[in-house]
Amino acid sequence: QVQLVESGGGLVQTGGSLRLSCANSGRTFSSYTMGWFRQAPGKEREFVAFIVRSGDYSEHADSVKGRFFISRDNAKNAVYLQMNSLKPEDTAVYYCAAAASVVSRQARLYDAWGQGTQVTVSS
Repeated sequence: QVQLVESGGGLVQTGGSLRLSCANSGRTFSSYTMGWFRQAPGKEREFVAFIVRSGDYSEHADSVKGRFFISRDNAKNAVYLQMNSLKPEDTAVYYCAAAASVVSRQARLYDAWGQGTQVTVSS
C-alpha cells in the first residue's frame, strides 16, 4: 500500500525555485509510476509530470517543460519535483500521485494521492 506525503511547498517570488518532495511509506514504491499534478483555485487538477518505475523516462506538461524536472530515488522511496523560473501562474496546490498499472497523464488513472502542498508565486 502506498501512502504519500508531500513537502517543500511555500511562498516564492517570480523567477525563484522550489523543490517538492514526496515520501512514500509503503514498501512497493518502485512498482509505481509517480506523477505530480496541480490544482489552482477554481480550476481542474492538471498534469505536471510523471516518471516511470525505473526512473529512465519521464514526461512534463508543455507549460512547465524546461523549467520543472521530475526525478525519483527508489532507494529512498521518494520522488521530487524541481521547479525553476517560477511564475505566478504556477501558483497551485501540488499533489503527488502513484499509479500501479499505467503510465499516464490522466489523474483519474492514479491510485493513490498525497494531501498536497501549497506553492504560491508572488509577482
